[in-house]
Amino acid sequence: MKEDFLHYVWKYKLFNALSLETTEKEKIKIEYVGTQNYDSGPDFFNAKLHIDEQLWAGNVEIHLNSSDWYAHNHETDSSYDNVILHVVWNHDSEIFRENNSKIPTLELKDLVGKELLENYNKIQFHRDKWIVCENEISSVSNFTFSNWLERLYFERLEQKSFVIREYLEKTKFDWEAVLFKMLAKNFGLKANADAFLNLANSFDFSILRKESAKLESLESLLFGQAGMLNEPIEDVTYKKMQKEYAYLRTKYGIQPIFEGQVKFFRLRPVNFPTIRLSQLANLYHREQNLFSKLMDFTEIEEYYNIFTVETSAYWKSHYTFKTESSKSQSKKLTKAFIDLLLINTVIPFRFVYLNHVGKFDEDEILRLAKGIKAEKNRIISKFEDLNVDSENSYESQALIQLKNYYCENQRCLHCQIGDSLIRGK
Repeated sequence: MKEDFLHYVWKYKLFNALSLETTEKEKIKIEYVGTQNYDSGPDFFNAKLHIDEQLWAGNVEIHLNSSDWYAHNHETDSSYDNVILHVVWNHDSEIFRENNSKIPTLELKDLVGKELLENYNKIQFHRDKWIVCENEISSVSNFTFSNWLERLYFERLEQKSFVIREYLEKTKFDWEAVLFKMLAKNFGLKANADAFLNLANSFDFSILRKESAKLESLESLLFGQAGMLNEPIEDVTYKKMQKEYAYLRTKYGIQPIFEGQVKFFRLRPVNFPTIRLSQLANLYHREQNLFSKLMDFTEIEEYYNIFTVETSAYWKSHYTFKTESSKSQSKKLTKAFIDLLLINTVIPFRFVYLNHVGKFDEDEILRLAKGIKAEKNRIISKFEDLNVDSENSYESQALIQLKNYYCENQRCLHCQIGDSLIRGK
């Protein structure tokens, strides 16, 4: 048993609360269990209890054994002076405050139901599984599951919004500039996300605004800042880009990111950084005030239309500067790739922006997320194996949050699915 289980039991009063007594046979009546504290100090703040008809207001500390109070040196910590009740699984020692007054103790081991303990132990003994409840998850009620998915989805949006808000603060709320940074990161996919973000941070967005009217200049800027124009390659387009970038570098006093950050290894050719940078350049060459347009859209098709961009002509017959393809072909952003941009950039931005201007509409965000196909990745495939399917990005994002934030960190006691299974609902 772990201490967090006792926190869970106390927080939700999952014990026989009738005729409660301290280890000294003092009657206990719980008015309020308190507010759980996740930082240092007592485990629950501002609890209210009647102990032998006397109303007490203060903190509650929880341990597996009473003697843990001394093992954790609480007797020398003044922040524990206001503890009014010590809740333990096993009472093995009397506990005293610094002024030598005894702290009332509640022992739980004979008050918690057998079924609750058995269900909790099932989870404890299946830590080797992909998720500990993989045999039971499909039995959870649809009502519980759907409510939990919605909370998980917005938790994930909140986490994605942190970096957006940080950049907004740094740029004094230049929404267009921060959008470019986040789009650049997501154009890089997992392999080049950090390199593309470093690229976007390596020059002021005002430079991109000035150079976006001429596609050749914009591509030269991005390829040059990515450290991809430093080789002695005998290619006409490459040499033109080198020359243009040398001019831009002098004009703006900019420096490229560290050479070698951008990766090609193990990428499919359509995901090569050369292709993605050209598509990004074409997007910003074609669309002025991209952020404003994205925030004005109301229909999913409008997003697909604005992101339907392709590479410049040179890249129709190339994947790298060194080799020409056997045949020329258009290289547009696929619908699946646009879906990733919407999931990882556009919806989080819309979430932050609507909150910022005081117009947040949960239903609008959900409608947009439900209009996008679910991602295809290892996590979603594993859930499908457990008969937990995703029909759209709202559900797949929620399941990714469930796996990464709850299952991976063994936070079953904080999960509505785990809670349902442990309580035997």
